[in-house]
Amino acid sequence: MLAEPTTSLDTHHDPNSTPEETAKCYDNWSGNYEKELMTQLKCTAPRVCADAMEKTMGGSNRKEVRILDVAAGTGLCAEELVKKGFTNIDAVDGSQKMLDLAEKKQIYRRLICDFVGPNPLDIENNTYDAIACCSGFAAGHLKEDCLPELIRVVKPGGYIVITFREEWLHHYEDYKDKLEPAMTRLQDKGLWERVSREVFPNYYPGKNGITIVYKVL
Repeated sequence: MLAEPTTSLDTHHDPNSTPEETAKCYDNWSGNYEKELMTQLKCTAPRVCADAMEKTMGGSNRKEVRILDVAAGTGLCAEELVKKGFTNIDAVDGSQKMLDLAEKKQIYRRLICDFVGPNPLDIENNTYDAIACCSGFAAGHLKEDCLPELIRVVKPGGYIVITFREEWLHHYEDYKDKLEPAMTRLQDKGLWERVSREVFPNYYPGKNGITIVYKVL
């Protein structure tokens, strides 16, 4: 069995941290973030999330599809989306230093530094055709209370693609028996409907990931 590479990843998954504390951790991590996540951990999530977006959007004119990258970080998922022809992308993340690195890649039209939660973002209703949220759901990160806000900024008929480590659903108290039931309640209210739920191997080596896709109604 291969030993998991030594990184600072787990120090950024403190379930007791406030949004401000989490943002500060990412500010401090920003310089080494991509090396640790992609080179050392060989994270597949950005590619898997972009693949799911490609499949979900089907034959849409990709240059016209307006996407919000939630918990965008340094733009790893958006880079994969651009490879597939999606070029109308905005970013929102709580860490300004992560967004500063993302801005240098020139793949976003608008960058918003804000915490994604129950409070309204500086975005009009029904703005986006889709949301990509890659690795935003983790201990000390996004919670179920952000879901109505994600729905609000997506046009009816648009999609929300969420990719994260599957184990969080079983081991993190804020998600265990909470996150997916919250998603189901929003479906029961007629706000969205689930399109797919797929578990995939090797989010990191030896760790499964999950991608959940919802269509906004």
